[in-house]
Amino acid sequence: MLLGVLSMVLFNAIDTYFVGQLGKTELSALSFTFAPIMILFTLIQGLGIGATALVAKSIGQGNLSKAARETTDSLVLGLIIAATFSVLGYLFLNPLFRMMGANAQELPLVVEYMEIWLVTIVFVVVPFLGNSAIRATGDARTPALIMLFAVAINAILDPLLIFGYGPFPELGIRGAALATAISRGITLVLSCWVLYRREKLITLVIPSRQTILGCWRAILNIGLPAGLSRMIVPLATMVIYSILARLENPDVVAGYGVATRVEALAASLLFALSASMGPFVGQNFGMGHYDRILVANQKANMFAVGWGIVMAILLVWLGDDIASSFTDSEGVAEVAALYLVLVPATIGFQGAVQVVNVTLNALNMPKIAAGIIALQMFGFYLPLAFLGAETRGEGGVFVSIAVAYFLGGIISMLVINRVLVRKIEAQKRQKTIEEQDSWEKKRR
Repeated sequence: MLLGVLSMVLFNAIDTYFVGQLGKTELSALSFTFAPIMILFTLIQGLGIGATALVAKSIGQGNLSKAARETTDSLVLGLIIAATFSVLGYLFLNPLFRMMGANAQELPLVVEYMEIWLVTIVFVVVPFLGNSAIRATGDARTPALIMLFAVAINAILDPLLIFGYGPFPELGIRGAALATAISRGITLVLSCWVLYRREKLITLVIPSRQTILGCWRAILNIGLPAGLSRMIVPLATMVIYSILARLENPDVVAGYGVATRVEALAASLLFALSASMGPFVGQNFGMGHYDRILVANQKANMFAVGWGIVMAILLVWLGDDIASSFTDSEGVAEVAALYLVLVPATIGFQGAVQVVNVTLNALNMPKIAAGIIALQMFGFYLPLAFLGAETRGEGGVFVSIAVAYFLGGIISMLVINRVLVRKIEAQKRQKTIEEQDSWEKKRR
């Protein structure tokens, strides 16, 4: 799982590094694209969570034909959503980024990047959902290898297409988008091949209208609240970009973009930890082992907080050097380094939020999971960010993010313990009733 998550983080980090060599304006333009792209990713992640929960539960119950039906229908649903998102993206491309604060120099570069990305959304959606289904079987290695291969292709193509080495044209920021599209296309082919040929999780049997709508309804029942709750984060990030863009410091947006990618790299193990909870919780839920789910969450959350502390120490020590490696601008590097001093101490608590979120979704409790994220974003993150910007500038915004991470983590850990303890107690009561009924039958 770690290798798979690292590959996704490295996609962004590699693009950021090479685009950063073009200049500060190009780096700012790429930073603006991050939040809208993450909106689609989070929606697809929600569908992936829904599909993983259903497929893992079906596998846990030994119903492989049902798992294949759920996998196939989730891919079809993903294609429909990708096409819708692509059309809407083209219609609102310029107004969206103007609203976010992109200036006259940055906006054309943003459009260059997004035009290619919107055309190739299908290369993102299908592999993500396909890899989620493969993980539901308990195999996290194959999706990771597929993604790492794509990262290697992206790393090779980025400099060739961005700077125009050899016979390749110099495409600038458009080249970064094209390199990503080609490498993602490879993951589409490989993941579909594994699903169809090896796992037998793609069925070519055309279902009835009632069957496919029922499957979509089951996926969306979990996936839509999960996706919408995860979408809150990039939407809030868009607001943060807008807040930072109004500080009238041209280095702030680019520096924030660099720092959040470094933060994602530092938190990649926590992303992997939370992602691995999906199939684990789903299969144990299918077998009714709530005690194992409780222990797994307690250990995962303890590990997340400890890992966050280790990464915070490392980034305080190396933050300046890491930030400087992404850009030649001293101002951009200073903003990124400030973020890496203030925020990473609490990324472990944000890791706990992710662990609990995946667990609740796998337990068919997406509304509780969405409620925690909504409280964190709208109760703490955004109000504190607005206040921090007014009083302390970008430093105040960064402190606000750290506080929101911490409070969200504490609330998540309290909620999941309460939920699982209640389920275990209810299970014990049910077992006691069944044992009493059995004893009464024997006595009679």
